[in-house]
Amino acid sequence: MTERVKITEAAMETIDTLRKRFGTELMFHQSGGCCDGSSPMCFEKGDFKVGGSDVWLGEVYGCDFFMSKDQFEYWKHTQLTLDITNGRGSSFSIEIPMGIRFIIHSRMFTEEELNDLSPVKPAEEMV
Repeated sequence: MTERVKITEAAMETIDTLRKRFGTELMFHQSGGCCDGSSPMCFEKGDFKVGGSDVWLGEVYGCDFFMSKDQFEYWKHTQLTLDITNGRGSSFSIEIPMGIRFIIHSRMFTEEELNDLSPVKPAEEMV
């Protein structure tokens, strides 16, 4: 199966730091709102309530990754790579006080990859 979401080493290190700091499982949500709303946001698992307007894209480094259905319609043909960049974003993501923020790099799937994608599931099935 082709993964819909991948992760960089820097993002894995940040997740490790956040897990130690918060002592809990983490999750990601990408809403597609304005400003930094289209950036992936990291939360303690359960602190952000997903629902009928969200889909589960898979698990990345032990974290569920959700996206709003509307945003997914734009991104469904792309593989996402979760990464970190310097600078404070204007979101509620828990890494913001560290002076960094999660970002997404994307690339279009090949035809072969499109035929081998991991399934997207309704968010309600995953909570």
